[in-house]
Amino acid sequence: MPVTDPVLTKRIPTWPWGDPKDRHIVTYDEFTKTGGYQALEKALDMTPAEVVDVVKDSQLRGRGGAGFPCGLKWTFLPEVDGGRRYLAVNCDEAEPGTFKDRLLIDFDPHIILEGIAITCYACHLDTAYFFIRGEYRHQARVVENAITEAYDKGIFGKQGLMCGKSKYAVECYLHRSAGAYICGEETGLLEAIEGKRAWPRIKPPFPAVKGLFGRPTIVNNVETLAAVGPILTNGVQWWTKMGCESSIGAPPSYGPKLMGVSGHVTTPGVFECDLGIPLSKLVNDFAGGMRGGKKFKGAIAGGVSMGILGPDQFDAEMDFDIGRKYDVLGLGTACPTIFDEDTDMVAVARNIARFFKNESCGQCTPCREGTQWIYMLLCRIEKGYATSKDLDLLLEISGSMGIMPGTTICGLADGNNWAVRTIVNKYRDEFEARIRPSSVPVGMTVGAS
Repeated sequence: MPVTDPVLTKRIPTWPWGDPKDRHIVTYDEFTKTGGYQALEKALDMTPAEVVDVVKDSQLRGRGGAGFPCGLKWTFLPEVDGGRRYLAVNCDEAEPGTFKDRLLIDFDPHIILEGIAITCYACHLDTAYFFIRGEYRHQARVVENAITEAYDKGIFGKQGLMCGKSKYAVECYLHRSAGAYICGEETGLLEAIEGKRAWPRIKPPFPAVKGLFGRPTIVNNVETLAAVGPILTNGVQWWTKMGCESSIGAPPSYGPKLMGVSGHVTTPGVFECDLGIPLSKLVNDFAGGMRGGKKFKGAIAGGVSMGILGPDQFDAEMDFDIGRKYDVLGLGTACPTIFDEDTDMVAVARNIARFFKNESCGQCTPCREGTQWIYMLLCRIEKGYATSKDLDLLLEISGSMGIMPGTTICGLADGNNWAVRTIVNKYRDEFEARIRPSSVPVGMTVGAS
């Protein structure tokens, strides 16, 4: 049935998959008719510890980027002491090339709210903040309506979960992001909810011990929370039949994953696939193949901060082993951006560096200064002003800042480094072709504004 809320209808833009009037957002009643909130009801018949054990046994890994085991994260919480405990729901989807959470909210917001309710019950959390990207104005309205429905139906509220079936009461609030990329970093997100500038915090202490307002806090991505209900409903064996085992002795990559494919493909979009699907199959069978029949040149595996897959890595498996196997930072959001044979990889690196330069919060000197220098050096190389020393300096700077060298508080610098380093290393001939044999003349501009 069509959307009837006049505010929602006005806010829906033109979408590539059809008339906005045909766009449908699942309501509470429709969600429950297809089994919605039955997982919450099942969870309330279990002890909180039993719910945590089910999620641990499923080996559900975080869908927001890091891939950390969800159930294990829940066990980091200290014992209940009678004070407030929080769930921070991360929907600050600002990673370039990533738009999977947006589609999840667009069509099925209640599956996330059910996951929120189950997580709060399992972890003894009494307050949830749904932190959504500031630019997602339509999606924020969708979530607001869904939360209102959940309160009206007794899911949330002082009466207790499921109209008082459990005496454990949960409050849920929507909080809009300040619009900065760094708000998606978990501690920057907590600072933003508290009304402060979204500067990442030094860890430890970790959020599970001292998070929102100094109290124990779990931070989970919306896609991760959306998987909790189906796991409880269908069981661990159902979940582990999807996805794949690790081929390098690491934890497995079980379950399906939303993968948003963009770039030089025929039909970009969001597709739900088993983890472990080869990138080539994802492109050819789901995204319609390379646009215009051109050859594959490379792909950003899952958001620009993860680095790039080279021309010989088109068959890379989209699972959590991808980082160690293909020299990228990780799977990230599993939303690949595809490049064809005509792509200028020097321009790609420069554009990515521009993004990180603008989005650095400036708290850490190596990141604040280093991102600017990386961008200026890439501008020099792109314009043909650089020498071989500039290319060496670029790689030196990119390897000298970030969490892994131990020089910054958060991973923004690492994302910049991995993107630049992997592009330079896998397409070095393109960079060397722009290098001048002699030094830059005096007075030559070194960067662009």
